[in-house]
Amino acid sequence: MSKRDYYSVLGVHRNASVDEIKKAYRKLAMKFHPDKNPGDKAAEDKFKEASEAYEVLRDPKKKQMYDQFGHAAAAAGAGAGANPFDGFSGFGGFGGNPGGAGDMGPDSFQDIFSDFFSDMFTGGAAGPAGAGQRQQRPRQRPSKGADLRYSLSIALEEAFTGCEKVISFIRKKGAKEETAKLSISVPAGVKAGQRLKLRGEGDTGPGGSSPGDLFVIINFQEHPLFRRRDKDVLLELPVSFVDAIVGTKMEIPTLSGKATLNIPAGTQPNQVFRLKSKGFPDIGGYGSGDMLVKVVIDVPKKLTQDQLEVIQKLKTSIGSSPMVSEFQKKMTDLFRSRKS
Repeated sequence: MSKRDYYSVLGVHRNASVDEIKKAYRKLAMKFHPDKNPGDKAAEDKFKEASEAYEVLRDPKKKQMYDQFGHAAAAAGAGAGANPFDGFSGFGGFGGNPGGAGDMGPDSFQDIFSDFFSDMFTGGAAGPAGAGQRQQRPRQRPSKGADLRYSLSIALEEAFTGCEKVISFIRKKGAKEETAKLSISVPAGVKAGQRLKLRGEGDTGPGGSSPGDLFVIINFQEHPLFRRRDKDVLLELPVSFVDAIVGTKMEIPTLSGKATLNIPAGTQPNQVFRLKSKGFPDIGGYGSGDMLVKVVIDVPKKLTQDQLEVIQKLKTSIGSSPMVSEFQKKMTDLFRSRKS
């Protein structure tokens, strides 16, 4: 099944409330439910697509993951430990039972519909308790071991390219503690504060029950030159006042190598130059950010007498610059108005 944007599937905007999402899903599910469209493969596919979108967008955590990673997060459902986002979002596929809802993770088809489709499954309108309604039993969830957290600090270059890291940590294994060593894949474009989930790598549960999960929290090491803003990388570039006046070409570092930046004559302080697609990749596969280079004019504090004489001659020959002339005119007009 093709992966359309979940918001487009349900016909809601990205800031839609849970109630708006539920209402939109109910309308589509009532229209395309297999029971109402027997043998209609197109309707069945639309029903599955709407159910998949609702399963994600109704859950704040899953919705946040989808907003950040897009459909890349959906691939996380395959194989514990195979992918750093494995099992985090529970975006299960629909390749299971023909004519049914397929594999939707821990929440079954009936669980999703129990909120507002009880009459469709019971064959009538809701009446008094026990009158034509199927009683919902509380779901029993087996106890499991404690989840663990691990802080991983990486360089900005590693966040740009993605990297493999080996981590060591202590966890409970049965009655004793053990030192575990794991290799994890950090995807390109990961952001500070994001969590990589390794299912089943936490403490072992009581009585040998299933283990908890390990959450690896990403942090960035301080960089001597670069800063990050969303997908963009920022660089402050010192330029001598002479080069800013006459123009020059400068070789600058990027996250993946070097680039040549043209500084045109008359470059102003704090002027920003943009290098397209030189920023961080989008972890969901939606393009890359840019590199923003802000010019900082470097004016020397000490000059020799000969240098000062040269600059004084330059000042005399140039006269007032346009911005200075404009300011002086406004100042003169201000003082004149005060006297009148």
